[in-house]
Amino acid sequence: MYEIRIHGCLNTEEALALQDPVEHLLCPDPDHTPPCDVPWSFALAADETDDNSTTLVLGVYTTKGQATQVANRVRTLAVGARLITVSEGEAGEWEELVEQYRFEEGLR
Repeated sequence: MYEIRIHGCLNTEEALALQDPVEHLLCPDPDHTPPCDVPWSFALAADETDDNSTTLVLGVYTTKGQATQVANRVRTLAVGARLITVSEGEAGEWEELVEQYRFEEGLR
């Protein structure tokens, strides 16, 4: 479980507006057969780099190498000069995503 953090959003609305382009980048065909190549989910967090900003957090259930590749793809979006970081996700923070992945894998 890894977190890709898009720092420096001015407010919650700006962070939420980034979800659609990131989602389309990760899953260009929403009608594909599950599971996604890289299972993902979103959350919001306070920005550790700026007390007046919000961070969009993209949780991905994958390897560190794949998480880094996803982060590099996210950087190609028009997200300005925002800092984008990759780190291990906190245990238990993304349980729903892990459960969804396990369920979808069972459908194969």
